[in-house]
Amino acid sequence: MRVPARARERREERDGTGRAARDRERLLSAPAGPAVVCPAAGMLPALAGLLLAVAAGVRGSAAGEQESPPGSRFVCTSLPLDAAGSGCPLPPVPMQGGALPPEEELKATVLQLRETVLQQKETIGSQREAIRELTGKLSRCEGADGKAATGTWKKELGKGKDTMGDLPRDPAQVIDQLSRTMQTLKDRLESLEHQLRANVSYAALPSDLREMLQRRLGDLERQLLSKVAELEDEKSLLHNETSAHRQKTETALNALLERVSELEKGNSAFKSPDEFKVSLPLRTNYLYGKIKKTLPELYAFTVCLWLRSSASPGIGTPFSYAVPGQANEIVLIEWGNNPIELLINDKVAQLPLFISDGKWHHICITWTTRDGMWEAFQDGEKLGTGENLAPWHPIKPGGVLILGQEQDTVGGRFDATQAFVGEMSQFNIWDRVLKAEDIMNIANCSINMPGNIIPWVDNNVDVFGGATKWPVETCEERLLDL
Repeated sequence: MRVPARARERREERDGTGRAARDRERLLSAPAGPAVVCPAAGMLPALAGLLLAVAAGVRGSAAGEQESPPGSRFVCTSLPLDAAGSGCPLPPVPMQGGALPPEEELKATVLQLRETVLQQKETIGSQREAIRELTGKLSRCEGADGKAATGTWKKELGKGKDTMGDLPRDPAQVIDQLSRTMQTLKDRLESLEHQLRANVSYAALPSDLREMLQRRLGDLERQLLSKVAELEDEKSLLHNETSAHRQKTETALNALLERVSELEKGNSAFKSPDEFKVSLPLRTNYLYGKIKKTLPELYAFTVCLWLRSSASPGIGTPFSYAVPGQANEIVLIEWGNNPIELLINDKVAQLPLFISDGKWHHICITWTTRDGMWEAFQDGEKLGTGENLAPWHPIKPGGVLILGQEQDTVGGRFDATQAFVGEMSQFNIWDRVLKAEDIMNIANCSINMPGNIIPWVDNNVDVFGGATKWPVETCEERLLDL
């Protein structure tokens, strides 16, 4: 019997609805399978498989709408066991009535992925906190270093402070502490990098951040090395200054010990070792006195002496100091009708002194290598000053100091026309420029100040060629002779 087309369509629709209802009841009555918990490493393959299943279901639904009769339904089931990754084993899927609904299984998977993502975020957060802490410390170090220039560094170092904090005053300890600080920063950065490699993927920590940290650490290391170099220079400078000060102190102590030894000997023929005069009565080339001690290297000096002469023309050469290669290292001379001249390294300055009247006069001459400044004193009064006399030339050591003759070679080749005629006493040399008040006090007999380089003592002066030593008038008697 032929069934009308309309009736046949209604029957098929009713049958399809019944089948869908029976399928839902079978799924709801099936026992629940064991929950699948995947570690984070196998979660992504499972999620990909489920998404593929859903997509297949969607495509099947779309095809069913075109090919299947109205009222048809499709049920999504779990993928087979071999479709999952090896990192996430799936429970056996029952063939009938044991599968979870796709929505529930997808929901469980999403929850597990969410928990994993939260754990990863916590780990990333903790690592970023460590990175921010290190970056802050590096920034503070850089900021402190940027504010300190070279002069400020030295000033703070002198106060016992440093731009990196309270550092020891000893440069060696400062260098050690800076090295330890730099090594600590390196260790912390390496530890942080190891932790990041173990816990955070490269996608979580951008490469530019790592490069920035390494670049900042490199900058800090260069700054620390620069500070270490500056401290080394400071240390070397302090060592040189200490050595120079120690040498100067030893020289002063040796001079004092020699002076004490000479006084203790007490073998002078005079009442006091300095109460004598050297007499040079003739203008010859063989009468002279010689100072036993020599001069050290000098950057300034003061020469003072008492002398009396009536020779004409010119009193000659009261003293001269010659060194190898330069016979006129220091010379005081009045030759012919020329004024008295002071020679330093064969450079000449004329002095406004007038002493050829046959009376005792106190003469002092000061000089410093700085700009070649000189001063001339007669009887305690400054009569002249000048500059540019052998500037920046240090007086060479190890020469010969002669009284009464001008040397053309070291210790010899005297010229009778340049010989001193008269008497002299209290010839003293200091390694500094004496104050004007000290020179005045020496000239008016207020104080007795022996030279710290060349003192006037009997045992330090030898005479030759007929020159003689005699007791000298007292200082007060010489003053009365002015």
